[in-house]
Amino acid sequence: MRTVNETNTVLEPRRMTDFVETKYIKEITNRASNYIKAGFPVHFRGPSGTGKTTMAKHLAGIIGRPVVIIHGDAEYKTSDLIGSETGYRFRKLDDRFIHSVHKLEEDMEKKWVNNRLTIAIKNGFTLIYDEFTRSRAEANNILLPILQERMMSTSSVKSEDYYMKVHPDFCAIFTSNPEEYAGVNRTQDALRDRMVTMDLDHFDYETEVRITKAKSSLSMVNAEKIVKVVRELRESGKTEFNPTVRGCIMIAKTLATIRTIPAKDNEAFKLICQDILTSETSRVGSKTNQERVRSIVMDLIEKHC
Repeated sequence: MRTVNETNTVLEPRRMTDFVETKYIKEITNRASNYIKAGFPVHFRGPSGTGKTTMAKHLAGIIGRPVVIIHGDAEYKTSDLIGSETGYRFRKLDDRFIHSVHKLEEDMEKKWVNNRLTIAIKNGFTLIYDEFTRSRAEANNILLPILQERMMSTSSVKSEDYYMKVHPDFCAIFTSNPEEYAGVNRTQDALRDRMVTMDLDHFDYETEVRITKAKSSLSMVNAEKIVKVVRELRESGKTEFNPTVRGCIMIAKTLATIRTIPAKDNEAFKLICQDILTSETSRVGSKTNQERVRSIVMDLIEKHC
């Protein structure tokens, strides 16, 4: 995506050159597109590394309208989404038409400044609200009338800005992590009820291999070796957090950078796998956990490489 206006608020959707579209991806995209066409917001929910944001951008590209992106933030207030009355506008009239009479008039009024959500609903742009549950429910409450009644009210003192009608082409795509993730707020039921939630899980084998290859330019055979190691570590159930396709990409891109290949007699490859996968699968980073994961990774490299 690239910016299409001077304020860097609106983006033009552009097809990602390295985007991988497998049967798994197409099936999700088609379902999501149908919900958008029917007038419903789409919500991609899933663990980190399951492609939620990438899917949201891909879907926005299919819709083809300019895009406004908001990233959830616990510090957001409603005004951070829709805008507020900011500053003042002064008007001064100094009447000296009659030289003996000096008439001075001053007028002051507040100025309403739109923020990103308002820009999207006024112009019919596509909204991507990434990790929207990281914002507090009080800030997100403004979305309820927007998604249901297609109407938004503001705090402007000017009557023409108080009620704002949602443009017919406006649509919204949301992403979020499960509620047990740190920093995630519980979605209010009224908002959840107004969107279609699609739960995303880790990609299937074919998709992970093709993504790893596309992001690194490694051969298909070498991408398969990396994916097999990461997937079996994930399926072992012996890690604090499951490794994702991000781990595959990080390993593959590092190998491509240093121009080496995944092989069981390649010491550099072994160390790269151990560093990246112990980092991705543990929050605490205890020595016991590191040693356990490193041992499992070494066995998997011996098995698949």
